[in-house]
Amino acid sequence: MIPNATTVKIGADVAVQTATDAPSRTYKIDFDAGRVGGFCDSTEAMKQAIYKILQTERFEFLIYSWNYGIELNAVVGKSYHVFSSEIKRVITEALLADSRITGVTDFKVGQIDKRTARVSFTAETIFGEIPVERTVTTNV
Repeated sequence: MIPNATTVKIGADVAVQTATDAPSRTYKIDFDAGRVGGFCDSTEAMKQAIYKILQTERFEFLIYSWNYGIELNAVVGKSYHVFSSEIKRVITEALLADSRITGVTDFKVGQIDKRTARVSFTAETIFGEIPVERTVTTNV
């Protein structure tokens, strides 16, 4: 369709949509069953987005922008002390690339055994706080 002069107004006010105004409705993914079915919104959509960001290695897949994912390979395999200090930065950088996430707080990193660590934190989003807990194998 070609716009006509009556619908296009140069200099008209443009409404800017912020992240809080943008809809968050997306397809619901059942990661355990490996299926996509239905929809989710708000907090449930943010939990899914956080999970996907933390499971996607940055720069590894051409389908994603360079701003999407986590650089986990840079810290996995390091000593526990290096891992525990760097994992906070890596997770924070990965999650703050999403404009709906406003902060990452309450980091706790604990060593389970020589090769495994438990990382927990709270992701502050426009929909509220979301607690996250993951186990990471450090391969040392």
